Amino acid sequence: MAINDEVFKSKITVYVLACWILAAFGGLMFGYDIGISGGVTGMDDFLIKFFPKIHERKLHATENNYCKYDDQMLQLFTSSLYLAALVSSFGASKACSILGRKPTILMASAFFIAGAGFSAGAQQKWVLILGRILFGIGVGFGNEAVPLFLTEIAPVQHRGAVNILFQLFVTIGILVANLVNYGTSVLHPNGWRVSLGLAAVPAFILLIGSLIITETPPSLVERGKETQGRAALKKIRGVDNVDAEFEQIILACEQARQVQKPFKKLFKRESMPPLIIAVSLQVFQQFTGINAIMFYAPVLFQTLGFKSNASLLSSVITGLVNVSSTFVSIYAVDKVGRRKLLLQACVQMLISQLAIGWILHVHLTETGSLDKTLAAIVVILVCTFVMSFAWSWGPLGWLIPSETFPMETRTAGFAFAVSSNMVFTFVIAQAFLSMLCHLQSYIFFFFSAWILVMGIFVVFLLPETKGVPIDSMVERVWKQHPVWKKFFNDEPPKNLQMA
Repeated sequence: MAINDEVFKSKITVYVLACWILAAFGGLMFGYDIGISGGVTGMDDFLIKFFPKIHERKLHATENNYCKYDDQMLQLFTSSLYLAALVSSFGASKACSILGRKPTILMASAFFIAGAGFSAGAQQKWVLILGRILFGIGVGFGNEAVPLFLTEIAPVQHRGAVNILFQLFVTIGILVANLVNYGTSVLHPNGWRVSLGLAAVPAFILLIGSLIITETPPSLVERGKETQGRAALKKIRGVDNVDAEFEQIILACEQARQVQKPFKKLFKRESMPPLIIAVSLQVFQQFTGINAIMFYAPVLFQTLGFKSNASLLSSVITGLVNVSSTFVSIYAVDKVGRRKLLLQACVQMLISQLAIGWILHVHLTETGSLDKTLAAIVVILVCTFVMSFAWSWGPLGWLIPSETFPMETRTAGFAFAVSSNMVFTFVIAQAFLSMLCHLQSYIFFFFSAWILVMGIFVVFLLPETKGVPIDSMVERVWKQHPVWKKFFNDEPPKNLQMA
């Protein structure tokens, strides 16, 4: 008997909407940190307190435009979070499997609140870095649990849109952080403390939300709580007849229980397709150059000749574009599919990056600045780039890995996706200012080359997953793909043979 692949009955109730939105605050936490760190590192008060040499270098008008912020310790302030998130994502995977998605989300918020406290109160550099590490553990736990939670409670016909709420809230977090930085930049000498301390607000909302949301049915059934799993499924679907969908969850969990070591199973031949796709998407997401722009947007715009407040305002503009464009993805992902959004964005991002690189190469000298018209054009091109990323590689980099692993390797596989994201986010965060110094305008051509590779990857290796139930991916996606089907034996699973 084939796995039932019908679109199961469901209603969108007030409670399930609340679950989606409250859980998505995990994305707002992550986005706030992405946005806040770049703005804080551009504040003179922060630099005077912790990085006085950089502040002195910044004051020299003849200093190389591309190199005045090149400092490994300053970059470590931003990137240390991602090392902590990398390590903690594997602990989060275990927590998701043993305790469930809901407690893991609660732990994420608690770590993040602690990070906000240490960061805002820091008097020494090591306390500041400790705060970043606690932020990182919170991000590792949140980025593991929240996308899985959203994918598992979403009805199949709306799964893409629901999961993209995570990325929408990431973009809202970045925008809020940019607005906060714009406001606190005039609060001398402790505006940066306010910026870092306010990170506790979205974390506190997530903490309260984690007490309200339900555990996901697959997580409950996976841990032997079938009665609670059925009740949770009825609650989030808003209908009483959930038999067909619940049977599919039971079947997937029975297969999962046969796997004693999911991380070992993850490296078997038949597990390679979703793992390769998941890790590749994380690499590509970072090498679009998006986080380089988002982390250091204020610094980047100062390099282009904008004054401090003007550069922060330009970051707010890109933040608004980021949020509004994510709504395009929410609308389109379950209608036009994942592949078309990714390919369209590759073209738009490639044109934007090449144009930015050309303008800087021709018109920005090491000690001069762009004229106002060209600087405005660069801001528009940055917005065009951010726009296309926000409806494609941003949200889909989280959505596709969360929906393509089978139950037996889902938390382990997604942990590898999260950790890969953090590895390459760390690499970009740690290396970007040095790359900007040494490559100068050519850094944008570097990212352009990666975007070209990404487009080729999507054309030949990325299958479409629109409208496919998450527990039918192996049969309906991987075994049907011209490349990935070679990784599977022809024999169906034993329990399906007997059905």
